[in-house]
Formats: sequence, C-alpha cells, structure tokens
Amino acid sequence: MVSADAARNIVGIIGNVISFGLFLSPTPTLCRICKAKDVEEFKPDPYLATLLNCMLWVFYGLPIVHPNSILVATINGIGLVIEGAYLIIFLIYSTNNKRLKMLGVLATEAVFMVCVVIGVLLGAHTHEKRSMIVGILCVIFGSIMYASPLTIMGKVIRTKSVEYMPFFLSLVNFLNGCCWTAYALIKFDLYVTIPNGLGAFFGLVQLILYACYYKSTPKKEKNVELPNAINNNISGGGDNVSVTVER
Repeated sequence: MVSADAARNIVGIIGNVISFGLFLSPTPTLCRICKAKDVEEFKPDPYLATLLNCMLWVFYGLPIVHPNSILVATINGIGLVIEGAYLIIFLIYSTNNKRLKMLGVLATEAVFMVCVVIGVLLGAHTHEKRSMIVGILCVIFGSIMYASPLTIMGKVIRTKSVEYMPFFLSLVNFLNGCCWTAYALIKFDLYVTIPNGLGAFFGLVQLILYACYYKSTPKKEKNVELPNAINNNISGGGDNVSVTVER
C-alpha cells in the first residue's frame, strides 16, 4: 500500500508538471504580442499577480520556513523566471503609460518581498510561526492570482467573445488547482488548500464561459498578404497572415 508521503510526492510531481504547463500556457498569447508588436487588449495583471505569488511560494517552500516542501519551492522558482520573461515582453510592447504602471507595481512587489523576508526571518524563530505568516500571505496573494482573470472574464461576458481569454490557460489553470488541492489534502496543508481550491473553481468558471461564448466570438478572415503589412495590426498563424480590419 502506498504511504501518504509517497502519494503526496507523486501528486506533487504531477503538480509540478501541470504547473509548468500553466506557466507556459500563455506562450501563444505572448507570441501574438511579439508578432503584432502591440499588447492590444491583453492585460499584464495575471502575470504581475503570478510573479508575486511565485516569490511568496518559493519563500514558503524553503527549509527555513516550511520543511519538506521542496516541490513547492522548485516549481515556483521556475515560474518566477518564466513570468519575468513574459513581463519583459509586456514592458517592451506596452505604451509608456502602461509601462510606467507596470514598473510601479513591480517595484512595490520587490519592496514588499524584501520586507516579508526580513520580517519573517528576524521576527519569527520557529518553523510553525514562519509557516503561518508566510502561509497566510500565500493564501491572500494566491487567491488574488487565481482571481486576477476576473477582469478578463468580465470582458468576455460584456463582449460575448473569448478572444482575450486563452483556452489553454483556463484549462491548465483548472487542472493545476485540482492537482495542488489534492496534494494539500493528502497531508492537510490549509495554506496550499485554500488558494488552489479557489484556482480550481475559477478555472472551471472560465471553461464554462469559454463553452458559452466560443461560438459568438468573431472569427478573423484570412487575407492575401499585403505590402507593408507590418504597419497594420497583424496576427499570423502558420504561413497565413490575418489582418484585423476592426478592433
């Protein structure tokens, strides 16, 4: 019979794989931004929230805070690098106004993390206290990360279009929440259960919205490649070029 520790490790490894897929799932969106050289209506909010979430979970998973949680720390360390790359793309192709707002948020997140690390290490001297403090912060900001697509979900309902809510991001978000909730329940960890339970819920809601509004999403027509097309708002798929006439 498989022990609880072994089962937890297996689920944790599966969770790492799914989480890696979650971190990579926005890649088509970022490729579209790079091709168009414009962030269009895509928002950096989920990536900013995920970056802070990853920093907190890396800290939570360190042996000095919460022993035996190395799987939590490793995957979030990878996520930290990936989200940083995504935000660099947003910074490059955003307008100056949006860029300044993003830099302000990033600076705030950096200062916040420094304060958390110093405060926890100097103010809490047991693993239990450190786990509780950082765990509560992880619950708060993990919930914010999973709830951050709510802005996009509202746009989907208003426009009856899922163009700016990528399907694979929603799907992997749902699977990731389910897996890490199972991981937390095997050897009950409240701080991992709450945000990931919410993640599974919000992911499910996004999938339901996608099913409801996929057919009503305007389809872009494929046209013959035009001269100087790079000056237009273009998104390509394979060898075809699609010109967005209305936005």
